[in-house]
Amino acid sequence: MVEIAYSSRRFQDTLERFCKAANPSSVIVDAVSKILADVRSKGDRGVSATLRRIDGIKIKPPQFSISSGEIEAAKGRLPKEELRAIGESVASVTEFHRHALPSHWKAKNAHGATIGERFYPIDRVGLYIPTNLASTVVMTGALAKLAKVPEIVAFTPCDEKGQVSDAVLAAMSFCGITEAYRIGGVAAIGAMAFGTETIPAVSKVFGPGNAYTVEAKRQVFGTIGVDLLPGPSEVLVVADDTVNPKFVAADLLAQAEHGSGREKIYLVSLGNAVAKRIKDEMRKQIKSLSRKTTIRETLKQGFLSVVVGNYDEAAAVANYVAPEHLELEVAGSELNRLTKSIKTAGAIMQGEWSATALGDFVAGPSHELPTGRAGRYFSGLQVRDFFRRSSVIRYSKAALRKAAPAALAFSKMEQLDGHGRSVSARLEEE
Repeated sequence: MVEIAYSSRRFQDTLERFCKAANPSSVIVDAVSKILADVRSKGDRGVSATLRRIDGIKIKPPQFSISSGEIEAAKGRLPKEELRAIGESVASVTEFHRHALPSHWKAKNAHGATIGERFYPIDRVGLYIPTNLASTVVMTGALAKLAKVPEIVAFTPCDEKGQVSDAVLAAMSFCGITEAYRIGGVAAIGAMAFGTETIPAVSKVFGPGNAYTVEAKRQVFGTIGVDLLPGPSEVLVVADDTVNPKFVAADLLAQAEHGSGREKIYLVSLGNAVAKRIKDEMRKQIKSLSRKTTIRETLKQGFLSVVVGNYDEAAAVANYVAPEHLELEVAGSELNRLTKSIKTAGAIMQGEWSATALGDFVAGPSHELPTGRAGRYFSGLQVRDFFRRSSVIRYSKAALRKAAPAALAFSKMEQLDGHGRSVSARLEEE
């Protein structure tokens, strides 16, 4: 754990180093590159060899696929309350993103030409689902289904016996996914990008993952599309003296339990007394959690506690970090002001009742969010990411005449006389 005051002379350097620690090392970059090269050159054999060498999983290409029968059968084994939870989550996510569905449009420009845009679902998308995360199936698959993507393909790790959790499979069923593979990690990203003898490549990959998976997505970008680069989980909580320390402590521990060891936990407190109350509560609560060993290891390396003097300083820290999840556990009068001031967070939870876990599971927005300061230029996953867009223009002779002078001027200033000729040739036909 790192503790520092905003007013400290070494604060900015400390914050920068802490954030950069999430960047992939050269060891990760090189390891990912080698695996991707094996999958690209060897196809199914490369996938099998990688799974055996890294995960100890011995499955052959005919066993890669998860049948639609397996997917449907999982629903029958899942407790009713879990099925209801998945159904509720799918409904909430679908309803939230329905508001953002893109639609074709047409208008007239200043020349009198018809202009517009058309939107098309991407033809084939791959969803990467980390181990046991049924919620990630919903947060990606429900959007793909809403966008009416023709081919939705899921990839998820299996255990040494080739088994995948029933909850993950049931969530696939709710989202209409019928093609799935029991392949995880870098091998899955490689199979999606390059294709193999038994697995057709996709056009775009979606889904979060560990540092290796995220680096794999970075390296295959350009061969296929990628949604964003969501890596190990992050949360930043801004807390003032109105806070309930039990709530904040629980939320900080929750984001530390994912298990990669690279999670980033930020506590930004308005005063030392607030910070102490929250940390004392964290020490109490951690004892009762099943993943306390994992959480303690994460907190040793990935917990930064910052004491600030006012709300503006808190906003400055948050805007620099660009956290995946931002919780504003502050006085009600400050909620809207801070929300307007902090412009880089992936998702914002306002007030003490808005636990990050609600956004993770059932609130509606996708939990696939930018990490590693990528919130400066990426936003969280949205339904538009499952579409591609084409602009459309349609000129008449009259509209061409109006546009010609400006077009010819551009061709002259850029010394592209062929461009100018393509316009003037049409004028000569009058």
